Amino acid sequence: MTETARRHDARDEDRQARAIADRIRREREDRGWSLAELAARSGVSKAMISKVERCEASPTATVLGRLSGAFGLPLSVLLALAEGEGERLARRLEQPVWTDPETGYTRRTLSPANGGQLELLEVVLPAGVRIPYPASAFSFQHQQIYVLDGELEFVEGVRSHRLSAGDCLQLGAPADCVFVNESGRATTYLVALTRRA
Repeated sequence: MTETARRHDARDEDRQARAIADRIRREREDRGWSLAELAARSGVSKAMISKVERCEASPTATVLGRLSGAFGLPLSVLLALAEGEGERLARRLEQPVWTDPETGYTRRTLSPANGGQLELLEVVLPAGVRIPYPASAFSFQHQQIYVLDGELEFVEGVRSHRLSAGDCLQLGAPADCVFVNESGRATTYLVALTRRA
């Protein structure tokens, strides 16, 4: 990668981090919640929320999952709102990609950010990574997982599902969940979700 490309990527990451920080603050303020109230609703510490809102810390996938659950928004919607409204066509090079600063997990929003009913996400889960999400992150959506490449263990409450390339799982009732890649290489999967009526 050239130095110019690295600088461009760093500017994009900074812009995205600021957009996420602004959206989280705006979602909290629009609801009239204090930092303490959002902390109580999400299980994320008040100090961490404050750092995220001031763009002093990059939120992990787990933190964003807890915050989006507290807001009653799918994580993809929270990220799309941070990116702004879009067109009906989402070209590959323009699709927003968010990377978890802790694990390297990436989440690409495939769907246009126009408020459509169906959302498609492409996730790359690095080898040896576990990403937990609280039940609240799933309480307002129907979701299916389709594995494109690799192996994925999806822990749904007390039940565990081992998925391979070509397998598709429809999630059950909302429960605390963990996405696990115990293999020695990255796993790529699609997530399709719609909001519950």
